[in-house]
Amino acid sequence: MQRAVIVLPTYNEAENVAVLLPRIFARQEEIPSHELHVLVVDDSSPDGTADVVRAMMADNPHIHLISGRKKGLGEAYKRGFRHALDTLDPDLILEMDADLQHDPAMLPVFIDLARHGFSLVIGSRFALGGSTPNFSLRRRAISLLGNWMLRFMGGLPPIRDCTSGFRCIKADLIRKCDLSFLSTKGYSFQSSLLFELIRNQARVIEVPIVFPDRISGKSKLSFADQSEFLLNIFKIRFRKSEEFLTFSAVGASGVVVNLGIYTLLTRSVGAPLEIASPVAIELSIIWNFLLNNVLTFRKRASEASFRTRFIRFHVVAGIAGVVNYAILLLLARGLGLWDIGSNLVGIGFGVLVNYFLNSRWTWRESCIPSCGDRAGQLPPQSP
Repeated sequence: MQRAVIVLPTYNEAENVAVLLPRIFARQEEIPSHELHVLVVDDSSPDGTADVVRAMMADNPHIHLISGRKKGLGEAYKRGFRHALDTLDPDLILEMDADLQHDPAMLPVFIDLARHGFSLVIGSRFALGGSTPNFSLRRRAISLLGNWMLRFMGGLPPIRDCTSGFRCIKADLIRKCDLSFLSTKGYSFQSSLLFELIRNQARVIEVPIVFPDRISGKSKLSFADQSEFLLNIFKIRFRKSEEFLTFSAVGASGVVVNLGIYTLLTRSVGAPLEIASPVAIELSIIWNFLLNNVLTFRKRASEASFRTRFIRFHVVAGIAGVVNYAILLLLARGLGLWDIGSNLVGIGFGVLVNYFLNSRWTWRESCIPSCGDRAGQLPPQSP
């Protein structure tokens, strides 16, 4: 039987782990494909969490414990992942909080989906069918804003809950990831890990979950965690810069095509700039689309057909071309400046709009599938 290892970070969770661990193993009979193991990663809790776990280990050989200095949630998960991969030979690794907000009743669902081809299963509070019944309006707004920022500013695909800490991941997928890049210590580790998993071609599905308030203990989300979250968005964006650099290189080649055709038409053929510029722009649009389609956005799973992408790209590039053309006329005809230099200025103004609209519209990634439309078929969750 293959192993599914639940990595459970703890700090002052003695009361909760005594309740949670029996609930987890009570689900074993519903999971015939995998043997459940729990790896508790305790950050030297002063409330005796490790002692409670050791007492339970005496009766259950599938409970494991490692301890270390308190360095934050992200460091605990990285330590737990390494230990699980090195010593327990798992097929699946699951992330789960110890505060009783993640229902063990969902474990059979997650593992079954992993068996059917999904390498990353996310317990989603914001997918259709998910809920946060005890969130205040302020807390819900902050959570939704954070997820929007990760998608829009960080460049993550359209996942509804990018910060969820309830996940099932194929161990082989984690082995492909560069965990050293995930330098975040706090809760922003979850968004960093999500980006790294997707970068390594994770096949993702979201499963709606109910996320209640914690029963005992207190939240450990600090101001430092919130600050790190904001900084991490820019780190993810920088990490994703390979796509932008490729787009820029393609755009540079388009500039060469644009200027080359423009120069050929105006200098060799004698065409007026009012005709030469639109022709050069049109041919460079076609050139850029073909290269972006096979190079820049080749890894994106887009629902749009080749024809639709071509039309959208043409519309976007056409807008940039209008800007280019208007600036050329303004500078060359209106101010009497050098026409080729004026054309370069016009091209520069169009580049940012070109990338932004094409990234968000032309090659918009497909929505991550969700079990929300089948929420009624999911097992009932414990109160």
